[in-house]
Amino acid sequence: MIENWHQLREFALALNLPHVVDAVSWGRPNLKAHGKMWTWWSPMIDAAVFKGSIDEREMLMSVDPETFVMHDHYRASHVILVAKGHVDPDWTRQRLIQSWRNMAPKKVLKEFDAAQSNL
Repeated sequence: MIENWHQLREFALALNLPHVVDAVSWGRPNLKAHGKMWTWWSPMIDAAVFKGSIDEREMLMSVDPETFVMHDHYRASHVILVAKGHVDPDWTRQRLIQSWRNMAPKKVLKEFDAAQSNL
């Protein structure tokens, strides 16, 4: 399990996705992808924060409320919060790649996919 920001950061960077950089927003560390906040550890609740839809978040929370949590600060945001102690590496890998792809400009995505097919 991923237990804190340091572990989440290292895990996310190890994916070697292009256009991912360390950043600081509102005085807190995060990773940005394509210039936008991509993942971080919440200062409001001890949880990892990932990009996602509100509908998906609501569905995940209804299925597994111990893993997928909420704080009022994030209620209107398109994010999914995963409680400390429940951040599964397999789910995290899939979520980070999918949100990176969703955020990527078409040209970057096309170049990335072409490079991956050549491996």
